Amino acid sequence: MLFTHFGVSGPIILMLSMAAAHKKACTFPMQLRIDLKPALSKEKLDARLRRDFEKYIRKEAANGLKDLLPQRLIPIVLDQAGIARDCPVNQISREQRQDLADTLKALSLTVTGTRPIEEAIVTAGGISVKEINPKTMESKLVPNLYFAGEVIDIDAFTGGYNLQAAFSTGFVAGTAAATKECIPCEN
Repeated sequence: MLFTHFGVSGPIILMLSMAAAHKKACTFPMQLRIDLKPALSKEKLDARLRRDFEKYIRKEAANGLKDLLPQRLIPIVLDQAGIARDCPVNQISREQRQDLADTLKALSLTVTGTRPIEEAIVTAGGISVKEINPKTMESKLVPNLYFAGEVIDIDAFTGGYNLQAAFSTGFVAGTAAATKECIPCEN
């Protein structure tokens, strides 16, 4: 997952947006909860926070998290946890530390929408596979019309699967079209 200038992106977000797009009742805004420290249990995370706070005991909260989080994410996490950025680390209470751990385990972001279609990385929809001969990729409705790639109503997980589908259907369609016997036009 990537934090970007417009929100979040990356393979997991693309997969989630695909799932959201397939739900007809999907409406914005919606909540996205992110575990920023999935490898740490709540207890281990609390121990890590205590260790970092001891290390940075004379620093402000924003500086006390610099070993744990990227710099740009710290203010967001602190705001959501209800801790002032300039609060001295040695004044953060046990309850505030637990709120911080809760926030790190379930950072809540509001998703307000998707990027415009012009910026789409993958799309869904297109010509129904029921209307295409899978052995040739030729239309069952219009002779000598072949389909390939994302014009077909197929989509897959990110990670090259859509590219593979485009390459494979393109190869099949191109081979079938090139080897098909031409029928002269009647003009």
